[in-house]
Amino acid sequence: MPSNSTLQRQRTLGGVVGIIVLAFGLGYHFFPGLFHAEPVEVARPNVPAPPVAPGHAAAADELADDQLNAGPPITLAPTAVIAARLNHEHAKLPRQLTPDTPQVRALLERADKALAADHLAGDQDSAATLFLQAAKDKPDSRRAAQGLIDVRSRLVAQAERDIALGNAEDAGDLLAALQQLPDSMDDAARLTAALKTLTEVRPLLAKAAGLLQQGKADQPAGRSALDIYRQVQQLDPQNAVAEQGILDVQHAVLDRALAALAQNDFASADKVLAEAQLIRPGSQQLYDVRQRVGDMRATRAGGLLDQARSALDAGNLAVARQLAGQARATWPQLDDLAAFDQQLLNAQVYDSHKPGQVFSDRYVDVAGQSPAMVVVPTGSFLMGASGADNGRNADEQPQHKVDMAQGFAMSRSAITVGQFREFVRLSGYVPDSVKHGGASVYDERSGTMHDDGNASWQDDYAGRKAADSLPVVNVSWGDAKAYADWLGKRTGKTYRLPSEAEFAYALRAGTTTRYWWGDGTPRGKPENLTGSRDRSPSGRRWNNAFRDYGDGYWGPAPVMSFAPNPFGLYDMGGNVTEWTADCWHDNYIRAPVDGSAWLNPGCSMRVLRGGSWGSSPDQARSAWRQGADAGLRSGRVGFRVVREL
Repeated sequence: MPSNSTLQRQRTLGGVVGIIVLAFGLGYHFFPGLFHAEPVEVARPNVPAPPVAPGHAAAADELADDQLNAGPPITLAPTAVIAARLNHEHAKLPRQLTPDTPQVRALLERADKALAADHLAGDQDSAATLFLQAAKDKPDSRRAAQGLIDVRSRLVAQAERDIALGNAEDAGDLLAALQQLPDSMDDAARLTAALKTLTEVRPLLAKAAGLLQQGKADQPAGRSALDIYRQVQQLDPQNAVAEQGILDVQHAVLDRALAALAQNDFASADKVLAEAQLIRPGSQQLYDVRQRVGDMRATRAGGLLDQARSALDAGNLAVARQLAGQARATWPQLDDLAAFDQQLLNAQVYDSHKPGQVFSDRYVDVAGQSPAMVVVPTGSFLMGASGADNGRNADEQPQHKVDMAQGFAMSRSAITVGQFREFVRLSGYVPDSVKHGGASVYDERSGTMHDDGNASWQDDYAGRKAADSLPVVNVSWGDAKAYADWLGKRTGKTYRLPSEAEFAYALRAGTTTRYWWGDGTPRGKPENLTGSRDRSPSGRRWNNAFRDYGDGYWGPAPVMSFAPNPFGLYDMGGNVTEWTADCWHDNYIRAPVDGSAWLNPGCSMRVLRGGSWGSSPDQARSAWRQGADAGLRSGRVGFRVVREL
């Protein structure tokens, strides 16, 4: 008998070894990577994908084999990892009171070698037989007990693995060996049930594989490979072969999407992708094909959009619109579609210009070009004075909404003396101030406007020789219209006087305040207005003017001397009042709401718009309007033109 001290040392050593074994098992279970436990890849069943129809092979070939396959292969953890987990779960070792005898140790050494060789059961030299014999010879042998646990764990792991792979025969042999081991009742019952399920699903798996080979992946409904694989999963939710088979079915369906894609049948490709999504949502192969379809659709849509641009450049708006529609139907997410829509809109509404763009039209028959024109954006506004406008007049009522659906361009400033001079020289036109004699100009001595029979369009507001950069004044409505008509002939475009609504819309430029710059005395110098700090050459002051405002001019200033309004137009609310195309009406009842001119045959009174260098603050309001005889010629009145787009 060993001494007490020897027994104590053996017990202590056994406890330490047990702790080490337990720690190893826990580490292996929770951190298999520390022991280089990598999943083993198991080849999927040899189920060929359905053949691609002739003529569709090109689409399928575009994806390399490593880009699109039937999904990931079946992967199972190595049996050693599974066994280590089960070993830990089954670790119930007896308390050993005495050392193993030499005969038991010899059996255990043979058993350990058999276990290392994976010779688990089946004959007298197997690990199971030897560990059982050792446990029989010495029931308290911890080494024998641990060996039986190891054997049992490995048998369970291998049986589970074989069942997962559909290997019923080998799983049955392992189960028979397992049932001979102690404490294996629960594992054996569980594996028996799994094996029974396997025997039920094996014929189904074989049938599904056959249907897949026949091209019946997901059709006909109720009798397809997909239906059979779904049935298997109901019987055995963890069946790896069924899971792989479903991925194979999805692969076959995705082949149909690629075939449709090769024929540019994007609608069918989308439909098939929707079907594939229902088979296995979120799979990598579904993602890859969807990306491929998206890329090809984007490429196709880009080509259509390039053709649409060419049609637009050639002026064929109908074809451009049709091709853009096809591009949108092919790939609605195409980045350039929104920009092209704007180009198309600009072509339709702005004659291929952009809102705010400044341009000039060259003369077609002589050297020269039109005044600089600004493209006015489309929109809508309230025309007339609001109820809060204290200076409103009855002729500015009722306030009403006007829609400016068609773009137009307006000259950046009033027409200058130099521009009108070019017109007179090239056309031979005789302005009314020459034909009929005189105009109404400012008299410095009296501080009022008076008729001067010698004043003409070549003179300024006071009847003196005018600089070419000043706005032309002393011109009648007929003179202004004649200039616009002449521009149309010179350029081949449609030039005319602005309608009252166009002028009011361009003057407000999106604002709703009393003046386009605000509600009171302006800050800075936005316009040439009557200011309390302005002085005439002889020192006169205005009786009714903007308080504490001065712009340095008593009469008209050279055009564009001040700030533009938000639409990029100069001198809209000051400098000179301007002719519009409309006949005068005492109010806005029944006025057009589309921006067109309000005309009556043979009318002699026309509408003036915009403040001037001599207008009171009330007359500089954006809503202010005045009627005047079309033959009026005044040092306070000029004009600008509109070009239709």
